[in-house]
Amino acid sequence: MVNVFAQRDFSDSDTTKLIILGSGTPDPSPFQSGCSIAIVIFNTPYIIDFGPGLIRKAATLSPDYGGKIAGLEVSNIKIAFLTHLHSDHTTGYPDLILTPWVVGRTEPLEVYGPEGINKMTENILEAYEEDIKYRVYSTESANNNGWRVNSHEFMKEGIIYQDDNVKVEAFHNSHGTWPNSWGFRFTTPDKIIVISGDTRPSENIIEYAQGADILVHEVYSKAGFDKRSESKKTYHSKHHTSTYELGEIANKTNPKLVVLYHILLMGASEQDLVDEINKKYKGKVIVGKDLDIF
Repeated sequence: MVNVFAQRDFSDSDTTKLIILGSGTPDPSPFQSGCSIAIVIFNTPYIIDFGPGLIRKAATLSPDYGGKIAGLEVSNIKIAFLTHLHSDHTTGYPDLILTPWVVGRTEPLEVYGPEGINKMTENILEAYEEDIKYRVYSTESANNNGWRVNSHEFMKEGIIYQDDNVKVEAFHNSHGTWPNSWGFRFTTPDKIIVISGDTRPSENIIEYAQGADILVHEVYSKAGFDKRSESKKTYHSKHHTSTYELGEIANKTNPKLVVLYHILLMGASEQDLVDEINKKYKGKVIVGKDLDIF
């Protein structure tokens, strides 16, 4: 099958690859899937956030559909992490649970998330109980393991997961009044990758992004923000990070690369975002697009 989706490959490592599966927000952009990232280390995928469309975007880059990242074979997706429980980060969760199983995953999905992920998992499995029973006990004869989920709630900063490939640290960010909103720091054999999650400027971001090879950070256009209503300005300033603020964060952390995701253009162009950040920060910045590889 020929892959007809546009892709950009900025990667410089055969060991660790970061893939934007979805760069979007709650807005139903036809050009952006919901917020989701994959980090693939030695062909083992680790998923961060479950925005709508993530499984099909992962499949796009897999050899089954003409892609070149074997680690994104859908049945190979077994480990995932969640920053927070907002819908644009979780409406792809049933797809993450069920589709890899339908196409062959034989092990339970391991999910690490904030308080509430256990209840959400239980409710999703209950909602799809009839589908699961039919697939297992009908002539389809699906395996009876791959639909299962081991969900793990974390409530403290620090290491939440570690294996031979990666160490994952969670840290609180500042997403409005959400009590359990997090970012992650992934340490692989050759990369340090920090993912902001949804957040306004946070001292924890500055602390955990020190020494990062890649800082993946949410952003909104300052120029676009200035044209918004006062109520929307109040909301966004407490929940998200402007281009100017991100430029200041990047100056304090000096990552090798800043990748923008969860992008709120607010009428600006992608180049406007980079230009605004460059007023505060002169390092390398790339506007992340779905299917970008770093």
